[in-house]
Amino acid sequence: MVRSIKNPKKAKRKNKDSKKGDGSSSSSGPSIPAKVWQPGVDKLEEDEELQCDPSAYNALHAFHIGWPCLSFDILRDSLGLVRTEFPHTVYFVAGTQAEKPSWNSIGIFKVSNITGKRRELVPSKPAADNSDMESEGSDSDEDSEVEELQGSGAPILQLRKVAHEGCINRIRAMAQNPHICASWEDAGHVQIWDFSSHLSALAESETQGAQGASSVFNQPPLVKFKHKDEGFAIDWNPNVPGRLVSGDCKSFIHLWEPTSGATWNVDTTPFTGHTASVEDLQWSPTEPNVFASCSVDGNIAIWDTRLGKSAAASFKAHNADVNVISWNRLASCMLASGCDDGTFSIRDLRLLKEGDSVVAHFEYHKHPITSIEWSQHEASTLAVTSADNQLTIWDLSLEKDEEEEAEFRAKTKEQVNAPEDLPPQLLFVHQGQKDLKELHWHAQIPGMIVSTAADGFNILMPSNIQSTLPSDAA
Repeated sequence: MVRSIKNPKKAKRKNKDSKKGDGSSSSSGPSIPAKVWQPGVDKLEEDEELQCDPSAYNALHAFHIGWPCLSFDILRDSLGLVRTEFPHTVYFVAGTQAEKPSWNSIGIFKVSNITGKRRELVPSKPAADNSDMESEGSDSDEDSEVEELQGSGAPILQLRKVAHEGCINRIRAMAQNPHICASWEDAGHVQIWDFSSHLSALAESETQGAQGASSVFNQPPLVKFKHKDEGFAIDWNPNVPGRLVSGDCKSFIHLWEPTSGATWNVDTTPFTGHTASVEDLQWSPTEPNVFASCSVDGNIAIWDTRLGKSAAASFKAHNADVNVISWNRLASCMLASGCDDGTFSIRDLRLLKEGDSVVAHFEYHKHPITSIEWSQHEASTLAVTSADNQLTIWDLSLEKDEEEEAEFRAKTKEQVNAPEDLPPQLLFVHQGQKDLKELHWHAQIPGMIVSTAADGFNILMPSNIQSTLPSDAA
């Protein structure tokens, strides 16, 4: 398992001149043609420096809230169901991994003025010419390079903290009522919180800066339930508001049923079947009584709450720990899983009875998969984070087309120097974060991904993930 951040230290703003993929960009370009650098394949020499290509992004911003966060969630808001114009505003909830248990907190925060610009997939000017990105540069020299590239100033972070005893292994917000959040704590407690007052304060506040960051609010949880051991697996039901499942490292899964707006009944008789830690849980996007689980035992199980406490189906999914799973909300027959050996697979659940349900299997990553999630806007697209410090985006509908590749290379000429052996389904590789832990797509902003790592958060919008955006979007 790859979970906790060892020896965490206070996150710091990255130095513009630091090396090894920190998102910085020097003013003078290299004397030799740039090429894509592959972690685990290419070596970085002492005199070499990784550079971020700003033309690959519609937006790229970095920020932190103090201590590293192992888990976070994007909160649904009332700003619009499908938003395509910059600047954007997003709301998050995140749990810290502090050095001492008493130093931890849950952060409820708002990031506004997320700026950017649409970029051409085939640049009309040489890649070395970045004058168009610097024409509206940031007013502050202290802004990081990734912020300067956006051209309209840095995002505004407003933060409120709620005291939390112990590190937060995972945190999830209820989709139907995003002010209700559930947290997994490393001492074995699952707690449910009501953050409505904090979200209201953030929504009403227009104050620039980290509003409330210096103060920590003491607030009791609505419910607190003790598992046999700590855990990481938790998921809210997308069809039944308030229904929850939580799984622990002892292999037990408990069902939570809401009895009112602020109380829950937790079934103390667990679902059993796995022989090792339950690592992740996912409710079916269409069946209100069906959920999936994955485990260190290498298996994935499908459960139906109407059929008792045993799995309705169970199968060997990988040859090592299955760390994460994601159930496709747009194509409910598809389930993705990420393994400790760096591989990830896509299964068609309709083929389970036939034995082999794997429709795609990828061995691109060489280190454990730490997060995997389908896009809410494109049924064939998913994103993956790995311990190799890469966030990758995949489109399973793509196939290799020699003629199309030749035409693209002819247009870009020397501007593209990609490795020949990359899978054709690989759309995008994002680097620069260290010890990546979790990613989420924004359900209301097509193409936006947020990721958390040991050195903070990134908000990114790759320029080639834009098929759902109108052509005249900002």
